[in-house]
Amino acid sequence: MSLRQKCVLASIGLILIGTSPVWSQGLLQALDPDKDGTVDLAEAKDAASKLFDKLDRDHDGTLDRRELRGRINGSDFAAANPDNDGTLDKNEFLALVEKRFKAADPDNEGTIDAKELKAAAGRSLTRLLK
Repeated sequence: MSLRQKCVLASIGLILIGTSPVWSQGLLQALDPDKDGTVDLAEAKDAASKLFDKLDRDHDGTLDRRELRGRINGSDFAAANPDNDGTLDKNEFLALVEKRFKAADPDNEGTIDAKELKAAAGRSLTRLLK
């Protein structure tokens, strides 16, 4: 990799790091209807349920990989799809949200704050719910 490519990649990384607190704070506000500065599992699942309905453009009650594009990778999709039918129904999607929520809550207090959303597990949850 050339020095120029390294500089470009470093610049992009700094830009993304610089904008991530604003992005995670904005998502926190969107997921936090009671405005207490945290997201609990019920709030995350409520947002996920609404998102599921929005993403289900063909209204068949399931989400396929195309409908979830950019939110979940292939191996996570396969793990969230225990019946191997190639789609996630709402219960499977909400179970995935719960799994990612619990991973993003390392102190097991039942809530996620802005700092936890910035961690790797929190970013995984936010990518799913964006």
